[in-house]
Amino acid sequence: MTIDRNAPLLTLVWTDHITGRRGYLVVDRLVRGVASGGLRMRPGCTLDEVAGLARGMTMKEALHYRPESRYVPLGGAKGGIDCDPRAPEAYDVLVRYLRAMKPYVESVWTTGEDLGLTQDLVDRAAAEAGLVSSVQAVYPLLDDETAARRRLADAFAVEVDGIGLDGLVGGCGVAESVLTALDRAGVPYAGTRVAVQGFGTMGGATARFLARAGLAVVAVADIKGTIAHPDGLDVEALLAARDAYGTVDRGALRPDDRELPGDAWLSAEAEVLVPAAVSYAVDTANQARIGARWIAEAANMPVLPEAEELLAARGVTVLPDVVVNSGTNAWWWWTLFGDIEADADEAFAYTRRAMRELVGRILDRAETDGTSPRAAAHALVADRLPVISERFGSYR
Repeated sequence: MTIDRNAPLLTLVWTDHITGRRGYLVVDRLVRGVASGGLRMRPGCTLDEVAGLARGMTMKEALHYRPESRYVPLGGAKGGIDCDPRAPEAYDVLVRYLRAMKPYVESVWTTGEDLGLTQDLVDRAAAEAGLVSSVQAVYPLLDDETAARRRLADAFAVEVDGIGLDGLVGGCGVAESVLTALDRAGVPYAGTRVAVQGFGTMGGATARFLARAGLAVVAVADIKGTIAHPDGLDVEALLAARDAYGTVDRGALRPDDRELPGDAWLSAEAEVLVPAAVSYAVDTANQARIGARWIAEAANMPVLPEAEELLAARGVTVLPDVVVNSGTNAWWWWTLFGDIEADADEAFAYTRRAMRELVGRILDRAETDGTSPRAAAHALVADRLPVISERFGSYR
């Protein structure tokens, strides 16, 4: 019998007895007996997709390991449900999925919002499924559970310009990753153009932070198509006009804003592309349309590996998801474990420092090793996992 040492620790496939919808849970690795990773809902979600995301969560956790921090990284996991979140039956499917996964959420899997779901919706469904919290598995690791839970609740109640802090920190991390790459290349922010695919939590926040830094967001794509303007869109107006799914009300567009096909963001005249919607958005065929210099993976797994190789051969740098979009997950734990308080300024400052340090380290290693940023991230994880395992206990 051959044992695959790289196989996930736990793989579950669930079938809803009412609708026949499939759901998945993959626990890639446990650290201190717990794994972290969100729950997504989208039509066509697959077990392989969830397994890849779970492995990515293991990497994100390890990349944010700092021996001096109160937050000690957890293992990686992910959940997924093959269902359109807009479908009439979606919420009931979510509740039944969480009810089926209750033993794992209670003991080993801390979860939260991901593609297709908001944290409010996950919290409501978790309560209906009989759970104390979607992150209750981590409670035994806290020094003061009551204070920690209050701190996280307070943080989720913070709003900045009408948007919850939890919906902004991830985009702050993505934007800081882009700005770090620009700074290292000596490229000024003014005059640098950005195209964003997806205008939900991550894409919208990324666009906001980049626009406020002085970059021109020239294209934004949502489910209805691409909105574009060569001199830059009014990002704040678009944010105010979007619905809960990140779809922009076209009535808010300016007369000279253009409406283009949904995939027009790929070929937008921009230096930076930010795929912030679905996995597998960039493949070997459509990568040829990309003229940008950098791709910042705000979504999970948006660029297929084969496409990334072709992009690299053309001089396009892909800033990998496991680094770029790791800020949201880290912010949860920085707050819960007490590295930061429930304060927006402190959260943004801490996120910026952490992301600049991490992205800088990854780009340094890529340059030294003559590899891609993704390969450099994998190498750093390979260095850190044995240290984490020895200190805290980690196993598949």
